[in-house]
Amino acid sequence: MEQQTPLLVVGLGNPGQKYEKTRHNVGFEVVDLLAQRWGIALREERRLKGQWGQGQGPAGQPLALLKPTTYMNRSGAAVRAVLDWYKWPAQSVLAVYDDMDLPLGRLRLRLSGSAGGHNGMRSLISCLGTQDFPRLRLGIDSPKCPRVTDADTVSYVLGRFTAAEQGIVTEILARAADAVECALQQGVPKAMNRYNQQITTHP
Repeated sequence: MEQQTPLLVVGLGNPGQKYEKTRHNVGFEVVDLLAQRWGIALREERRLKGQWGQGQGPAGQPLALLKPTTYMNRSGAAVRAVLDWYKWPAQSVLAVYDDMDLPLGRLRLRLSGSAGGHNGMRSLISCLGTQDFPRLRLGIDSPKCPRVTDADTVSYVLGRFTAAEQGIVTEILARAADAVECALQQGVPKAMNRYNQQITTHP
């Protein structure tokens, strides 16, 4: 079956200054970087439940960017609103989000998969009615303590990167944007082969 080229790149995160630059918001940061690269202005669009912009991707193809303003746990409502409005299939979505199961510096691009315990992806899968859409996960590492509680996890993902991590974060965000561009120009499978084995270990 021929792969659908993504039409909508959605970054997952939480809206508001309180959550800016937190680990849970790396998806937002990748979308901001893509908007800057492609000259796409993001604006609040209430009917689409997010900050939204349309323009041209790296190969000149029509493309849309979305940062849901629904908060992480209801991200799927924003994506569903876009797909319903434009009559796009679920497979046209490329979701970008954080993953505690991957070390900082690692990317993982996939054509489909489960939510893996991520509340934003759980919402997307529920609202789209399928898990068969591509996604790009950015490793943020996990809390370093013997017994990790739910409170530890929440505090960790809503915390900010350390000064020592910032150099790696800057580089991994750029590499994530490169991976999205590669997926759009050459297809998701080729981007998977190129970027899934790379790891950034130093700034």
